[in-house]
Amino acid sequence: MIRLQLLGLTVAAALLATGSAHAAGDKANGRKLVYTCNGCHGVAGYTNAYPDYPVPKIAGQNEQYIVNALHGYKSGERTHPTMMAQAQSLSDQDIDDIATYLSSLAK
Repeated sequence: MIRLQLLGLTVAAALLATGSAHAAGDKANGRKLVYTCNGCHGVAGYTNAYPDYPVPKIAGQNEQYIVNALHGYKSGERTHPTMMAQAQSLSDQDIDDIATYLSSLAK
C-alpha cells in the first residue's frame, strides 16, 4: 500500500514538473509579437467580413489553449486562411511567448 502511495506521489510530482516546465514563454517578446494579432483580436465588436462571425478575444485566454490553437493552425489541423498564414510564420518559441503574454492579460 505504501508503495502504491509513493508511486502516486511520484507520478503527481512528475506531472506538476512537466506542466510548469512548459511555461517557458518570454512575456516581453510575446508582447512584441502580438501586434498583428491585435488587428483583429484586439478590436471590440469586430466581426469577420465573410463568412460573418465574431472574432474571438484572446486576451486572458488559457495559455495551453493558445499554444494548441496556434500549433493546430500551423499544422493545418485547424483551418482558417489568415490564421494558418500567421501561424506558419511563428516558431515554437514565438508561440510560447505569445501564449505567455496573452494569458497574463485580464479578460
